[in-house]
Amino acid sequence: MHGTIRAMHDPVHHTLEEESQLVQIRLQKLRQLRELGLDPFAIERYETTHPLQAIHDEYEQLEGKTVAVAGRIAAIRKMGKATFAHLMDSTGKLQIYLKADEQGEKYDLIDLWDLGDYLGVQGFVFKTRTGEITVHVQSFTMLAKAIRPVPFPKEKGEQRWYELHDVEQRYRQRYLDLLVNPESRQRLLARCRMIREIRRFLDERSFLEVETPVLQPMAGGAAARPFVTHHNALDREFQLRIALELHLKRLLIGGIDRVYEIGRVFRNEGISTRHNPEFTMLELYQAYANLEDIMSLVEELFRHVAERVFGTTVFEMHGVQVDFARPWQRIRLMDAIRERTGLTEADFETLEDAVRAAEKVGIYVERKDTIGGIIEKVLEKCVAEHLQQPTFVYGFPIDTSPLAKREPDNPRFTRRFEGYLFGKEVANAFSELNDPLEQRARFEQQYALRQAGDEEAHPFDEDFLHAMEYGMPPAGGLGIGIDRVAMLLTGTDSIREVIFFPQMREG
Repeated sequence: MHGTIRAMHDPVHHTLEEESQLVQIRLQKLRQLRELGLDPFAIERYETTHPLQAIHDEYEQLEGKTVAVAGRIAAIRKMGKATFAHLMDSTGKLQIYLKADEQGEKYDLIDLWDLGDYLGVQGFVFKTRTGEITVHVQSFTMLAKAIRPVPFPKEKGEQRWYELHDVEQRYRQRYLDLLVNPESRQRLLARCRMIREIRRFLDERSFLEVETPVLQPMAGGAAARPFVTHHNALDREFQLRIALELHLKRLLIGGIDRVYEIGRVFRNEGISTRHNPEFTMLELYQAYANLEDIMSLVEELFRHVAERVFGTTVFEMHGVQVDFARPWQRIRLMDAIRERTGLTEADFETLEDAVRAAEKVGIYVERKDTIGGIIEKVLEKCVAEHLQQPTFVYGFPIDTSPLAKREPDNPRFTRRFEGYLFGKEVANAFSELNDPLEQRARFEQQYALRQAGDEEAHPFDEDFLHAMEYGMPPAGGLGIGIDRVAMLLTGTDSIREVIFFPQMREG
């Protein structure tokens, strides 16, 4: 058997024909294993004593002792009567070492190994002459065969037939990306740890985590177009939720004073490096709290996540350094616009004024735009990119904030803020409107906009108004886009890098 089949590592570009040849070679190896009564796919269980990283971490206690470990073969170096290989599992990598005179005829089975195969080994722990922690293999079992070649990164001096660099392929085949690109794995695992720490932070402050419906008769709580689906048994249309807000507020009314949800929301909008049609949102509501309380909560939350997940409060992106140990900057929306454009609140008194003001700064105005919508466009186009340091921008127009309380001294604007970091919006918060009569009037205004053609105007939710009429406490509310925050804290410009399986255009 020795030398009958060898791995194919040609320094050529990937083609379908070459991949087909490699698959055929691997299938032939699988047939040989089965003929020998060693079908790897028949194995159901392999008992290990340690994950791979633990062999490194506990070397002083494990030196000379027998262990059982398992993982994928990530590298093989066969040198006559000795073979070195690396196994990889979810915790790390570990070198293994086999000697021909110890393995006997089983040593020839190494010729049937390929990169990506799963292997279980038993042996004792030692260090090589170069100081690398290694398992000296006494017995091994193939646990699964990789039929397709896995594009692991090249070892030093090694040539491979291809590697996984193409961005689109990385997103479409995320399982390979996780397997062979440590940076991708680190980003995505950091996102998972962030969510865990957000939960820990809120749970420690007596917030209750809940789940609310994804399928809703009417999707509200944000300005966005929903996806629509049909329920066959009920013979009616439902919408996928665009926000978590209105059901969480119903729970406030029901007496749960601190409530949150981390869940998927769906918006029927474009796909870009900043937007995915389904994304993960944190929303929370705290009874008897106001906008300033939520600002403090956001500062504490970001500081907690930064320290627990990344071990630092200092982050850098495109040469800009921020420190979450410091308080966030605070600026009124119209002051931020004035500082960047020279436009003042007086420039937005009427819709005609607002259109002229937008044109002065080169912004196209659509027919459906309101004064508030134009003001927010100016914020997005002229101000946002300059908000690199963590900043709360507060005082948003009432016609784009139908669920927030009015400012007492300026009723054109509301008690709402958006949080910005590295020029991107990461949070949205209100002192929540709890007057059912005013909420009804706001919904009526939004309904008029919808009738005039604005598909993103808030729907008229009579059931929510009915709930509010039983009494809703004053409260502060917050929404944070988890994907956007993960993108910025891991230092990437694309939201797809922090979503395990992003939506992609057909290719």
